[in-house]
Amino acid sequence: MWNLLARLALCAGLFCSPAAAKDLTFKFINPSFGGNAGNSGHLLSIASAQRSATASDADQGQGILPGDGTGTDTGRDSRADLFVRQLEGRLLSALSSEVTQAIFGSDPQDSGTVEFGDTTITFDRTPEAITLNIIDALDGTSTTITVPQLVTSID
Repeated sequence: MWNLLARLALCAGLFCSPAAAKDLTFKFINPSFGGNAGNSGHLLSIASAQRSATASDADQGQGILPGDGTGTDTGRDSRADLFVRQLEGRLLSALSSEVTQAIFGSDPQDSGTVEFGDTTITFDRTPEAITLNIIDALDGTSTTITVPQLVTSID
């Protein structure tokens, strides 16, 4: 009987004791959002591991993965394929620099045209926005990009 009373007294003492609480604080983990910069390598390795694990499942017969053109990933691109992709990237980067220089360079233009193979890029600059039209002559597609101008006034 005393054993039972002792247990009840102990339980009552635990539940009746004052509670201690602290303010809840939140800290970002990702350094992109102000978290600890030391986490970047760890987060990048986790993301790379997840991408590797799911990349083979990404193509559901759509034919969008690199490889032999059948929609299946052969796991390796040939060196020639890799070279062509890198060369295309560099050429497109040079074209982008040329358009940027024409719009914002030392002698900025209000309008102009830049041609690259079967692609024509025209731009018009107004005080409100810059409009780029990208036209692909091969398939007839046209893309329009409108970027608002940064307007600063000094009073």
